[in-house]
Amino acid sequence: MEKQFKEKFLKRYEKLTNIEKLKEYSLKKRRKSIRINTLKISVNELKERLSSYDLEQIKWCREGFFIKGEAIGNLLEHNLGYFYMQDAASMIPAQVLNPREDIVLDMCASPGSKTTQLSMIMKNQGLIIANDNDYGRLNSLMINLQRCGCYNTIINLMQGRLIKGNFDKILVDAPCSGTGIIRKSLETIETYNPNAVRKCSGIQRQLILTAFDNLKEDGTLVYSTCSLEPEENEEVIDFLIKNRNCRTEKIDIDIKRGKPIEDFEGKTYSKEVKNCLRIWPQDNDTEGFFVAKIIKR
Repeated sequence: MEKQFKEKFLKRYEKLTNIEKLKEYSLKKRRKSIRINTLKISVNELKERLSSYDLEQIKWCREGFFIKGEAIGNLLEHNLGYFYMQDAASMIPAQVLNPREDIVLDMCASPGSKTTQLSMIMKNQGLIIANDNDYGRLNSLMINLQRCGCYNTIINLMQGRLIKGNFDKILVDAPCSGTGIIRKSLETIETYNPNAVRKCSGIQRQLILTAFDNLKEDGTLVYSTCSLEPEENEEVIDFLIKNRNCRTEKIDIDIKRGKPIEDFEGKTYSKEVKNCLRIWPQDNDTEGFFVAKIIKR
């Protein structure tokens, strides 16, 4: 299996982390996890209904649990929207945004894991514009919103860079190279291409700039990816810091984390990237993730 890693991938990542640990955890079987949907049922009630399953609390999400068992997606409780099958680290961005009775933009919403979580956090109050640029993906978004009882959402079909509005809070869970979720998508090992990373980075810069320009003063923008690439993460935040009047905030959650990348391949990034959250797969035995919390001055 290790032979499938491209040499250019290994040479790049041995500069960033413990490459042997990264390979080990990238190829390790992923742990299933669920997020209980408190719009429909309480945490304790669902735990009772799933008492025959081995549940382990996810430290950074009160409604999140690692779960052992087969055919979890076929359970009645899943079909009723009592829980959502969601990767553990992907539960972080919505919690960091932490909206209340706000007007919220979820810029890249499909298939809806974070949109349904935002709606749950908001207790179906306020308003969420759930946007995606792919008509085919809107079906899964619509189904998940209906299944989970999310009524404070409007689905929108548009390229993110073309959006115009005035939002209290914005989530940009940007399309990315997916190098943090190799254990979920093993073909990423074979398709890894630095040129594709650079292309993603260009799209991400457009999205984060547009999102920021649609944010109210003192509004909050959360940017996240399931990539481990500095070009798609710290470099995108550095780009925004240098082009707009904003600051980052430290993300205070109970999770093991890696040190944000402050310089890489001759590029030095703003000190503001120190507040970003970089999670390697080996840190918590989860998928790799990057999250930044940005405040508009």
